[in-house]
Amino acid sequence: MQYARAGATVGLLGRRTDALHALLSALPNPHLHRTYTVDVRDHAALQAAATDFLAHAGGIDIVIANAGISHGTLTERLEDLPVFADIVATNVTATVSTFGPFIAAMRAQRGGRLVGIGSVAGIRGLPGAGAYSASKAAVMTYCESLRVELRGSGIDVVTIAPGYIDTPMTRHNPYPMPFLLAPDVFAARAARAIDAGVSYRVIPWQMGIVAKLLRLLPNALYDLAFARAPHKPRKASHS
Repeated sequence: MQYARAGATVGLLGRRTDALHALLSALPNPHLHRTYTVDVRDHAALQAAATDFLAHAGGIDIVIANAGISHGTLTERLEDLPVFADIVATNVTATVSTFGPFIAAMRAQRGGRLVGIGSVAGIRGLPGAGAYSASKAAVMTYCESLRVELRGSGIDVVTIAPGYIDTPMTRHNPYPMPFLLAPDVFAARAARAIDAGVSYRVIPWQMGIVAKLLRLLPNALYDLAFARAPHKPRKASHS
């Protein structure tokens, strides 16, 4: 919505055709845009979608790898291992697979921005959320590696680390979510950061302060503070 209202041609990719079509119909000039029903773990389908969109739009300015899932996981519960693997495949490997098909086009046009969505949850490991915390830490470190790799190419790599955003993924969290943002407020702030080409931005800024404090906290104090923190619900526990 944010970019379509600004006049951009948008490619929308997700797993649910009905949701994609509903969003497309709400965009200005829906005939300009493309939708792709794809599970981001299907790398061949991601490549095909990228190829089609590049042909349709004649180039690419911004790619946002925003797909992500989150469930609580416990290492001692062997039934959580497939959940852990799905989270890493969706949150980390698919980010690489999303960016890859666009880099050659961006190099050729000497410009473009690749945007990875990390999380404040990736700053330090949260108990009961090892898969999600690890995946978001991996995304942020991967984007840093990619940013240095692409230095001088004209391609910017932007890492956005959200705090709590009011989406279906966060609404089942059984704990307080300070500085919770509405999706449209987050989108506007993220777009400003992306347009400015910043390398890293925590949104909202208050969570940026929290993130810096967490980084500075010695392990012993961090462990004491979070040992009894509520755990994110496990997917296996709902089945």
